[in-house]
Amino acid sequence: MKMLKVCTLWLFCAILTANAFAADRPNIVIILADDQGYGDASYHEHPDDINTPQIDRLAAAGVRMTNGYASAYVCAPTRAGLLTGRYQQRFGFYRAGDSRVGLPVSEITIADVLQKEGYATGVFGKWHLGLEPPFYPQARGFDEFYGFLGHGGHDYFDLSYKPDEPHSAIRRNDAILGNETGYLTDNLAREASAFIDSHKDEPFFLYLPFNAVHFPMHAPEEDIKRFNTGDKNRDILLAMLYRMDIGIGRVLDALESAGVADNTLIFYFSDNGGAKNNSANNLPLRDYKHSVYEGGLRVPFVVSWPGTLKPGNNDEPVICLDIFPTICAAGGVDLPGDRVYDGRDMLPALRGESNKPLHDALYWDGYDGPWAMREGDWKLIYTKQKKLELYNLAADLGEKNNLADADPARVKNMERKFHAWRDPLPPSIGKK
Repeated sequence: MKMLKVCTLWLFCAILTANAFAADRPNIVIILADDQGYGDASYHEHPDDINTPQIDRLAAAGVRMTNGYASAYVCAPTRAGLLTGRYQQRFGFYRAGDSRVGLPVSEITIADVLQKEGYATGVFGKWHLGLEPPFYPQARGFDEFYGFLGHGGHDYFDLSYKPDEPHSAIRRNDAILGNETGYLTDNLAREASAFIDSHKDEPFFLYLPFNAVHFPMHAPEEDIKRFNTGDKNRDILLAMLYRMDIGIGRVLDALESAGVADNTLIFYFSDNGGAKNNSANNLPLRDYKHSVYEGGLRVPFVVSWPGTLKPGNNDEPVICLDIFPTICAAGGVDLPGDRVYDGRDMLPALRGESNKPLHDALYWDGYDGPWAMREGDWKLIYTKQKKLELYNLAADLGEKNNLADADPARVKNMERKFHAWRDPLPPSIGKK
């Protein structure tokens, strides 16, 4: 009997210790918009037609990164960089088409790391990182998956299974849902909210990669009627954004209802700049998706951790690669020691405790010619016309005044640094 009491006491203490450890570790939520314009969020400078109250709600409670970047000017490479914390070029993932090959199985995802640490892990949305079983979310650290494998866009209303388009099938884990219905953006928010409710008593990692507001232009008719900009495409985009904003609010409500909002670290950003073909607005930036100008790379970017991070604007240049090491630092988890990580822990900068830049430089290259790098306030661009352009972003955010001829020494030095970074990297895994 005495031994039974000792064992019972030991088990009770072990449970208390485990629960205390779990309570100390934040839940993690990554909300990824698709092709959202820099100006298409009303928490900062925006066109008159934009109103995103739920995104604004998240931004009001968080740190608004005014110099936040995607790691690519198209969707899939940014997702590869986000989940690995490494420049995706290190493993040959430069282009959207590289997703047909898949995120190399040699790469470790943040879901892999958190799953081993006892986190429940779920992804709900657009995967875009491989079409074959070795590359499925369940093989890359995620316990639960609802969404589609790829590519790019997806019909928002027709969610039925088509045998000739298996990559477009809506899946729940390993099962194809042959008769799924609804509006896809709503479904993703529903599934993400249910995941929160199911795992509120344990640490969880929720990755919510919306496909909104990516083409095709599909939205409920009653939502489209809310807008009258004179541009039908713009009206549909605003309706799609309206519905995604509602979905984000639904996730925030689920966190509050579960009583875990204060212990949840949330990242919100877009996978690249707004796309011209869906009438996005990148105010006040130059150009669109597919471009190495700021309009293709700088995105809405918010980090929220209520009670831990003080809300406000932060001008530190950051990139989506930084999310992986920031999550590890927040959860007291060591980064895998067998590889180079290009991301940096953002927490010191977010807390105002850093006295030096997180990055000496930031780099972008899509394998098809144009590239860019940012060093301090300076940005060097190699254009589609095979010319070098230099801009001071502090004085010229719209990249209108090319200073390359006025400062050739800086151009030469930055170009040398870019090639020192780029030249050792492998070719595209999708190269034929």
